[in-house]
Amino acid sequence: MNYLRAVLNSDQKNEKIHLQDLVKIGKKLNKNTTTYEKELEKLASNNQPIQKIDKVQKIDKIKKIEPLKKEPEYKNSTYNIDNVFVKDNQIIIDFKHYLKKDYIKFIEEKRGNKYLDIFDFNGRFKDASPTVLKMNGVDRIKIFQYKYRKLRIELIHRKNLKTIYIIGKKRIIIKVLDIKESKSNVTAVKTLLNKNKVIVIDSGHGGKDSGAVGDKKRYEKNTVFAVSKYLYNDLKKRGYRVYLTRNKDRFIQVKNRTVLANRKKADIFISIHANAAPKSVRAKARGIETYFLSPARSARAKRVAALENSSDMNAMSNNSQNTFLTILNQSKITSSQKLGIDVQQHLLYSARKKYKDVVDGGVREGPFWVLVGAQMPSILIEIGYITHKEEGRRLFVKSYQKTLAKGIADGIDAYFAKNQ
Repeated sequence: MNYLRAVLNSDQKNEKIHLQDLVKIGKKLNKNTTTYEKELEKLASNNQPIQKIDKVQKIDKIKKIEPLKKEPEYKNSTYNIDNVFVKDNQIIIDFKHYLKKDYIKFIEEKRGNKYLDIFDFNGRFKDASPTVLKMNGVDRIKIFQYKYRKLRIELIHRKNLKTIYIIGKKRIIIKVLDIKESKSNVTAVKTLLNKNKVIVIDSGHGGKDSGAVGDKKRYEKNTVFAVSKYLYNDLKKRGYRVYLTRNKDRFIQVKNRTVLANRKKADIFISIHANAAPKSVRAKARGIETYFLSPARSARAKRVAALENSSDMNAMSNNSQNTFLTILNQSKITSSQKLGIDVQQHLLYSARKKYKDVVDGGVREGPFWVLVGAQMPSILIEIGYITHKEEGRRLFVKSYQKTLAKGIADGIDAYFAKNQ
């Protein structure tokens, strides 16, 4: 964490120190430290001497890395925002103190024929009025003190922009990813974000396991496989390394679906499914839902999980299941939740471009057996209810399948942008 803080703040001195610590500790633990050593060599090219690390040197004691002391907030300061400026396709907001996640709020609006991306920041900026922000590919950018302790930045454009934001130590960066006038910038950003990222996509069910069945014998296994293939192709074009757990209609045991992801050392694992509802509520149950692994806390999550889990868990009691799921993946729950939030948000945004009535089923916890073995952030997406008359029909429309795949891919982009 100290190394990442140094990189984010362009602090080369501390970057070198923490890299040296990582190399020392890695060698003590017999880990491959080649990547860190290469980074040290790059830093050395700046003609600043660094401590030489003896490859055969024995380390008697591992140096403890102390956490950085938290800097006090500028609660009594009139102006806590130091600077706001544009660089290439990004707006950079520098604060005078450490940031929290709730220091920024994002809203999308449409006013007349214009689309607005609105960002509110907790703070005051002395030069808000005289500051003028301009960016190629954005019609207009407004910056003003919306409230006494609320700075607002509005990106106004004739088309809906794709924006993401990254919260650093004392800096927030807003990036615009789809500026046509700055294609080189977009390509550079995407290459930076996607390079060496590995994604494994799991198409639910398959072979003898058809999954849920809708009207006219529409099988879950077929629509989720189609969406998975479109997602695979989309992510490949964006520069990711992508793998499918199945590339045809074949059966794979649930407990074996994460084997490929672990073997490929994937950064994320995504399992795609279609939901189903009992006859009593079939006419009303609809919408897109995203789940991350956790002992279920609602009857709805338990019901959905029961549909997707195979007999692998049937032999375990409910208490045993919850205990097992709590122990496994506990360290990945937070990352999986973040991934789920980004994917759900972008999936809905994409789907509603085609059908405005798509329902937001939310991001939920659930005891999904298919996610248990994943050694990385993982989510299960229910792309819609196959048992709903209209939504079930849409799930088998080729153009809508592509739309869903694009929404998932956009969510993955956003997740990696925020969680480098």
